[in-house]
Amino acid sequence: MSGLADTPTGLRFASVKLQRPVGLAAKRMIDVILAVSAIVLLAPLLIICFVATVVTSPGPALFRHRRVGFKGDYFDCLKFRTMVTDAPERLRRLLEEDPIAAAEWAANRKLRNDPRVTAIGDILRRSSLDELPQLFNVLKGEMSIVGPRPVTEEELVRYSDAVDAYLACRPGITGLWQVSGRSTTTYEKRIAYDAFYARKWSMFLDIRILVVTIPAVLLSDDAY
Repeated sequence: MSGLADTPTGLRFASVKLQRPVGLAAKRMIDVILAVSAIVLLAPLLIICFVATVVTSPGPALFRHRRVGFKGDYFDCLKFRTMVTDAPERLRRLLEEDPIAAAEWAANRKLRNDPRVTAIGDILRRSSLDELPQLFNVLKGEMSIVGPRPVTEEELVRYSDAVDAYLACRPGITGLWQVSGRSTTTYEKRIAYDAFYARKWSMFLDIRILVVTIPAVLLSDDAY
């Protein structure tokens, strides 16, 4: 698997001195136990989401997006597909034609009214069910149950002094940002949450985040 330093942008982070990796063996063991248990218990729901995605919109059920993970290694982050198959072209046209959307995208890398999202995709996003396939990323050791939001190489450039904190973690399915307002927060706060988590990590912090994850998802309508 290629490391971040193998790319032109990644050269900026090649000399970053990583802090002590977060959690090590104990966190990894718990990740595997929770991921296997969740996959078994949620198998019917996974199947329903898979079928609904395929039936309601042409294209594959799963979407793979390259993200930067632990120690700068790349991995394909899995999600149920929530967008049309020509999403990149639609985004390009929208950003060229709509300056307000372009400004929102530049600030948050997200759009509240995103024309690329399918009807079933909107439901999956708002319920966070689109992220269930990331349980398999956890089994492969690419992600953790709890950790920073997985970011692209382009986004990581914005982390500045917090790069070392992010790279010391496996990205999480849930995390401090996800239970602290999600898309209603600024990108700078998201970075601050990730840095705080990495530098103040404890098993107790993971437990607290897990406990509030379900109500945070159920009571939130900002998962866009």
